[in-house]
Amino acid sequence: MHAITIPEPGGPEALVWAEVPDPVPGEGEVLVDVAAGGVNRADVLQRQGFYPPPSGAPSYPGLECSGRISALGPGVTGWAVGDEVCALLAGGGYAEKVAVPSGQLLPVPEGVDLVTAAALPEVTATVWSNVFMISHLRPGETLLVHGGSSGIGTMAIQLAKAVGARVAVTAGGPKKLASCRELGADILIDYREQDFVEEIRRATDGAGADVILDIVGAKYLARNVDTLAVNGRLAIIGMQGGAKAELNLGTLLSKSAAVTATGLRSRSLAQKAAIIAAVREHVWPLIGSGRVRPIVYRTVPMRESGEAHRLMESSEHVGKILLTT
Repeated sequence: MHAITIPEPGGPEALVWAEVPDPVPGEGEVLVDVAAGGVNRADVLQRQGFYPPPSGAPSYPGLECSGRISALGPGVTGWAVGDEVCALLAGGGYAEKVAVPSGQLLPVPEGVDLVTAAALPEVTATVWSNVFMISHLRPGETLLVHGGSSGIGTMAIQLAKAVGARVAVTAGGPKKLASCRELGADILIDYREQDFVEEIRRATDGAGADVILDIVGAKYLARNVDTLAVNGRLAIIGMQGGAKAELNLGTLLSKSAAVTATGLRSRSLAQKAAIIAAVREHVWPLIGSGRVRPIVYRTVPMRESGEAHRLMESSEHVGKILLTT
């Protein structure tokens, strides 16, 4: 098969389309002929040499894909050759074939085409696990999403609105905020021009946000804690603004608030399977009914992955960027 390899870390030009050995599905795995793969910030970090794949994962980037099952490994039940699926991966999505643990497979949702389905696994698993399984967002609460126009953000807006929450977003510029409004966001904050702490306090009559989904990390830590409501929950899922910051525990204690930080890639197979099962139970019906939909900004041929990474790093996009085989 062919896959995107990274002979040496570097810029987008470091991504090389090359012939590599075909994967073989092991115990509990299936082989998927890839139709499309999603592009994520983690792929950019891997290309730069900052985010190596976990032990046992393929060396090629790519944390999600869609395609058709072409072979079943030993011990696999509930799936058949020819099934159209999308999958959460620890790596290997930038390739023509990938071996996937069966617990990380999802059927392509009703009403979604095979290529577009590649936009779903990473964002639905990230949002559902952090906002609902860990932070327990409830109807009537306020969710603040940093990076509301990102793939994660566009899914978080829709899922939070579907369960009856109020949604605030930060994004850069009126065009991105307009896209967030179209998806249902109630409170729109241009982080280039406005202070999100002040805007959330104003919009909530001083109460603050009940849940914050944060991709920034260190740069926003203190301000996020200041923004939390009493019994608020801060879920950190990225470090675009750095990894180290000072936390005022007094502020956290005074609010009886909680801070969690999670990643999907390094979780155990059992943990990932539990998240995928929850996504299939709770999110797939919303997608099938049309209440929630994947937002795809652009598709790019997989052999031109460098162009997709340039687009990702420009931050011009709204929603997901996909690679097609």
